[in-house]
Amino acid sequence: MYQIISESLTRQERALALLHDLLEEEYQTLLKRDANAIASLEFSIQELIRQLAVEKSLVIKSLAGKRVLEYADSLEMEEGEILKALFHDIDKSEQQVSRLASRNAQLSLGLLDQSTFTLQALTSEAAPPRAGTYGRRGGMLYELHPQAALISGRL
Repeated sequence: MYQIISESLTRQERALALLHDLLEEEYQTLLKRDANAIASLEFSIQELIRQLAVEKSLVIKSLAGKRVLEYADSLEMEEGEILKALFHDIDKSEQQVSRLASRNAQLSLGLLDQSTFTLQALTSEAAPPRAGTYGRRGGMLYELHPQAALISGRL
């Protein structure tokens, strides 16, 4: 059982290192705004996360609900220390990956907001004026500004 858990934790550690690299690449791609590359990277990231979840469930099933650190304490000192080191490395890597994923999510939401505001501004510029702007003869109707009429010399 030690070998199964040790190998699974090692695979998790390597997968998290790969996930870290993919998230860094995704960030650079987001900065370049390459939608096709982002979609491809996102698919790879999701598949890697799915595989990580399978590895985690394998460890949970193997330990039958027991925690990894509790299991490591019950082993010989050398084996237990190896498992504890792997566990702490995985924990640290998960925290780093979480921060990177949060950063990427904030950037992508910011780009979405920017694109939405730009599209709204362009739409408002391209849209025709209000329906009541044109008169019966096809000319523009001037908006009345009674407060400025006296200053401009009109009565």
